[in-house]
Amino acid sequence: MSRTSERAARRAERSGSGPVRSGAAPARFPGATSAFGLLGEVLLIGLLVTLVALPVVTLPVALAAGVRHLRRFLKAEASSMGAFWADVRAGLAGGIAVGAASVVLVLVLLVDLDLANSGALPGGPLIGAVGWVGLAAAALALFTAAGRWTPARGWRRALRSVPRSVGADPIGAAYLVATAVFAVVVTWQLLPLIVPALGCVALAIVAVPERPRRTPADAASGDA
Repeated sequence: MSRTSERAARRAERSGSGPVRSGAAPARFPGATSAFGLLGEVLLIGLLVTLVALPVVTLPVALAAGVRHLRRFLKAEASSMGAFWADVRAGLAGGIAVGAASVVLVLVLLVDLDLANSGALPGGPLIGAVGWVGLAAAALALFTAAGRWTPARGWRRALRSVPRSVGADPIGAAYLVATAVFAVVVTWQLLPLIVPALGCVALAIVAVPERPRRTPADAASGDA
């Protein structure tokens, strides 16, 4: 095989468009071989998620569709805009109810924080701490459910799987909460940054469960 043919075969292997060479392991995320390509896709999804989430109650639907699009892109599967909008339409039925409930919960917790800071209630610091923990839990539940949603599974099953998913990966849950804090802070500093922030949120929902993790066997071998 000539050098030109070999380089072409390697590019096809990395992108997922060609066969894997003998003895070589397939790329885990063939769609992420180009850093600039991945950045562009994250920004695109951030824009689409922002547009779909403009009514606010559609944020869960927007995130779920964005997550599924990025997952397809990373796996070098067909990731057309048509598939994204099909996911949006499929998620609207139960997703709006989830979004409305989330908005009500967040408003209640924000009022709780306002009362805690006003000094009008006894035990203000404790009430404030409960409010912040509640906001973090709401964000975590929303992100986890958006990552678990599929048209076949539906929102009810996605929400029911949240406790099990969080319990199985508490470190990943902490990463998702940190992502929510990051998105809120950068948006608060400059509102247009909500577009890349939501793109990063969608990417984190995809990437956090897929990150390499040490198993008990790995920990035992490292201690030996």
